[in-house]
Amino acid sequence: MTFNDKKLLIFDLDGTLIDSASDLALALNITLQDLDMPTYSEDVIRAWIGNGAQMLVKRGLSGSKEVDAGLSEALFEKALEIFLDHYAQNVCVKTIMYPHVKTTLESLHQIGYRLTLATNKPINFVAPILKHFGLEELFEFTLGGDCLKVKKPNPAPLLHVCAQCDVSPEASVMIGDSKNDILAAQGAQIDVIAVNYGYNHDEDIAVYKPVLIIDDFSHLLNSLKGA
Repeated sequence: MTFNDKKLLIFDLDGTLIDSASDLALALNITLQDLDMPTYSEDVIRAWIGNGAQMLVKRGLSGSKEVDAGLSEALFEKALEIFLDHYAQNVCVKTIMYPHVKTTLESLHQIGYRLTLATNKPINFVAPILKHFGLEELFEFTLGGDCLKVKKPNPAPLLHVCAQCDVSPEASVMIGDSKNDILAAQGAQIDVIAVNYGYNHDEDIAVYKPVLIIDDFSHLLNSLKGA
């Protein structure tokens, strides 16, 4: 399948370009240890990733994907501050880039696509990660999860990226790994390509009906090269 007349590509970060679960789990578990609370395996925490740092911390404090309705706001605020500090110190310790990401992004850039990033990760962590992997020069605009009042799955972040780049949603494509990306794109009337190897809370990504599902990042070229 090919996408015609597309100019702007909007990428998710965690679970799409990079696998950061190990470092996020490390930072969360150190935070929980600091608070004398139970810690969790990386596999458990991996299933909690995808809705931004605040939700990850709330899930850690609740010990569940479903946040405890009675969770103390004071405890959450304290835990979030601790977590952000620990994550800042461990942002690229075990984080890896998925196969073929850099070469594919470089190829897409070379054939004329404009590359942007819209992630639910706090913006302060985005630049260090892009720099670590040598990706910073490829993206003309990046949007973090704390840049606007809402995050994906709200469509506003994607519409904001389109507006900043002066490109219509119809001429844009969202590439992500989770229902948050797909629902945001669908709400913004942006075609969406989903990768099936990221963080989608153990759900089949096909349930959310992206336009296309790929199992290797390099397959983007086959779909986008003729646009």
